[in-house]
Amino acid sequence: MSQTLTAFLVEAPAILVEIEAVKGSSPREAGTFMLVSPTHIWETIGGGQFEYMAIDHARAMLDGKTEIDVLDIPLGPEIGQCCGGRTLLRFTRVTDAVADALTKRLRDAEDQQPAVFIFGAGHVGKALANSLSLLPMSISVIETRREELTGLPGNVSTHLTAMPEAMVKDIPAGGAAIIVTHDHALDFLIAKEALARDDLAYVGMIGSKTKRATFASWFAREGHVGALDNLVLPIGGTLVKDKRPAIIAALVTSEVLEAIQRYSAFRTTSKTEL
Repeated sequence: MSQTLTAFLVEAPAILVEIEAVKGSSPREAGTFMLVSPTHIWETIGGGQFEYMAIDHARAMLDGKTEIDVLDIPLGPEIGQCCGGRTLLRFTRVTDAVADALTKRLRDAEDQQPAVFIFGAGHVGKALANSLSLLPMSISVIETRREELTGLPGNVSTHLTAMPEAMVKDIPAGGAAIIVTHDHALDFLIAKEALARDDLAYVGMIGSKTKRATFASWFAREGHVGALDNLVLPIGGTLVKDKRPAIIAALVTSEVLEAIQRYSAFRTTSKTEL
């Protein structure tokens, strides 16, 4: 992302447009920003008439027609939007110092992205990698078969290993483990390691009610009674009866997003109470 920012800033002078404050409902939250050059924009602050007004004002600044650097915009009938809130926008000319600060900000955001480890790169694993790679997440795919680690998005990390279960420890706290390997015994080993942790937002496995019952018996024999309470199996829910990989990936992507957000909210609440 920071490389894309650098490429944008090299082309032409730009204005940083940032949502400084929000009251009520708005398209994006405070802290969201975009860049505006004479001919292009980078990122978005929410779209619609609100964004068009911001772009026009930024370009007026670039043309030397105004030096006003703050706009308080009502998001109602006055501008043809129905959000109902207000946003305070800050406009800043992009200098080298501003560009450096933005680059650092983006790198910090990337470092804090939730991590999703996909164990298995078969049809469903690849579909999951394609779906999740579009989101602000760090995606890793782990496989035992070298030939399967091809055709994946460029921003996905790949790992070839004979012992995928050993990589469960590398998932950052708050991350997710999605188990979609070609081997039930391997699924068991990975799940066992993942469920031994209490700091993962999501542990899910492809399968069926029958597979879940089988795994419950295996875990019971291992002395892990109740361990499957934290395992999502089958993944993707049961409302949509469609087993095509792309459909499963879409459903699981939504499931993982919800779990990560829920975990993050819980952690934030816990810290506040302390």
